[in-house]
Amino acid sequence: MLQNIKFRTLQNVQNVKARTLRNAQDIKARTLQNIEGIKSRAPENIQNVKARSRALPKKHKIGIAGVSALGAAAIAFSAVPGGQTTTAEAAAPTHVTYSAEQLKGVQSGVTEQLTGAGTQGKAVDAQAKAQAKAQAAAKAKAQEKAEAAAKAKAAARAQAAAKKRAAEAAAQKKAEHARQAKKAASRSAKRPHMKAVAAKKTYANNLNGWIRESLDIMKAKGIPGSYNGLYRNIIRESSGNPNAINNWDINAINGIPSKGLLQVIPPTFKAYHVAGTSWNIYNPVANITAAANYAADRYGSMDNVNSAY
Repeated sequence: MLQNIKFRTLQNVQNVKARTLRNAQDIKARTLQNIEGIKSRAPENIQNVKARSRALPKKHKIGIAGVSALGAAAIAFSAVPGGQTTTAEAAAPTHVTYSAEQLKGVQSGVTEQLTGAGTQGKAVDAQAKAQAKAQAAAKAKAQEKAEAAAKAKAAARAQAAAKKRAAEAAAQKKAEHARQAKKAASRSAKRPHMKAVAAKKTYANNLNGWIRESLDIMKAKGIPGSYNGLYRNIIRESSGNPNAINNWDINAINGIPSKGLLQVIPPTFKAYHVAGTSWNIYNPVANITAAANYAADRYGSMDNVNSAY
């Protein structure tokens, strides 16, 4: 009887050991499958969590991280299939301890995988941000370069247009000048050629005018004399009266009285008469020029005469 009980007990122990080993192998296989599934979905889940967590406050983000860690642990512990016998039911305490350590290692591995995936996700996110920033900078630089090129092109077009307008204006001005010159030449050809006639100089009909007209004639004929010399002698001889006559001196006794502004006797007037003037001895200009011509011949100039001559 005892042997029978002992044999059955040993048999049950062997069966429990076998089932425990199979259960541990199944748990390990399923746990590895779950880990692979978690690893394959980790980047997608991390991106979803990141996208959703951007709009959450810091407190909620910390809560989500804790829930994720607990969820990973729960997945590891729930890997034991339902309805099967575990080491707690029939195995020795040592077998139960071994199974817990295995699950704890699995949980630690899952946590490490999730942490590594999170770090990798952050690195990918940072790289994506840097790439986007570089692309935005390159795009801005290209746009700035394009705008500068467009401005330069517009400036060149404006300068070319301005030069074209200036050239057209110059051509029009030149053509207008040519038309005006042609018209002027045509008018000149139609007009009869008139000989230029110098305007005749006029003099006042008084002592000042007579002296000035006489000086112009004397200058043309090369006869010396000045306004002051003529005026001074005229005032002494006739007081400026062109019709003055001396009827009492020796010349009058001889029948050739002195006449006119400078009291010239008829023979002297005739001898020193200046061409182009009147032959009338009483003509003021003829009288002055003849007397000045005589004084130049006799005294060098009327300016040198200071008394009767």
